[in-house]
Amino acid sequence: MQRTSDINVIATEELPSPLDLFNELPKTAAQSEFITRSREDIHRVIFTEDKRLLLIIGPCSIHDLKAGREYAAKLAELAREVSDRIMIVMRVYFEKPRTTVGWKGLIMDPHLDGSNDIATGLRTARTFLREVLDLGLPTATELLDPITPQYIADLICWSAIGARTTESQTHRQMASGLSMPLGFKNGTDGTLGSALNAIKAAAQPQTFLGVSVEGHASAVATAGNPNCHIVLRGGSSGPNYAAADVKTTGDTLREAGLLPSIMVDCSHANSAKDPYRQPEVMRDVLDQIAAGNTDLIGAMVESNLNAGNQKFPQPLDALKYGVSITDGCIDWVTTEKLIRDIHAALAPRFA
Repeated sequence: MQRTSDINVIATEELPSPLDLFNELPKTAAQSEFITRSREDIHRVIFTEDKRLLLIIGPCSIHDLKAGREYAAKLAELAREVSDRIMIVMRVYFEKPRTTVGWKGLIMDPHLDGSNDIATGLRTARTFLREVLDLGLPTATELLDPITPQYIADLICWSAIGARTTESQTHRQMASGLSMPLGFKNGTDGTLGSALNAIKAAAQPQTFLGVSVEGHASAVATAGNPNCHIVLRGGSSGPNYAAADVKTTGDTLREAGLLPSIMVDCSHANSAKDPYRQPEVMRDVLDQIAAGNTDLIGAMVESNLNAGNQKFPQPLDALKYGVSITDGCIDWVTTEKLIRDIHAALAPRFA
């Protein structure tokens, strides 16, 4: 009989079930309590019951665990110092969307050699997330593959749906069942419609195909996720963080019957993909807050131990330590100054 399926499939490797990994790498009671408390704090920021600024900050992606641990330790210490005015959540991004081809992140290719050892990648992700949580840092990630959350979402405090996937029905359905607050980015063209529709869809009950914790194909029914908000990241039409853009976004959210809670991504199109302009974008956001804007609840910044980024692939022993292999980042010295500047600028909000 002529084959009609799997014609282009080279191999299929069975992965451990989510439950297998939960049992192998469980979260502790202390971690569980911290995750729950962090999610509740983020909820209060989104709903403006908490005046602190939600700051999602960290490497564009995690590729070197040693550098990631060093960065997390520095950030945790600083986060404790500024926690009265800023709620810092560390970017722990393991999946990267690719326009064509390229490194797809630590879960898909943990050895950075094209071997695509996903089982090891999932274990590595859970291990690193637990280490960050043990430092007292809430965790943030972008959820790209709809199966990934079954393996790591129990260790995530805030998540993002990216500009490329905000329009995806699959990701809106996935978001409706997630247990943490979540930000939808505006579309790559800079328009708001896809993100608004996504927030509405994710808040509603959904039923869709998914994977159970035992690893079985399942019909998943959700109650809807009420803790979703918009993230402005600019687009092909230019940046959208200025006061006029933020006001338009807030007005549009209200007209749509949605909570006018806005986060600004200081990277991507808002910085014209120049990482060194991120502090400039952040200062503009702070000026808007000082002028009385209450819709702005947070910001995102891409930051690493060292500045910029480096080409990849290249020999692993040639990689510079603490430098991103995906989008460019600001360095730690700039990061620390920026966070302290944010803390000082927010003083009037708490007077």
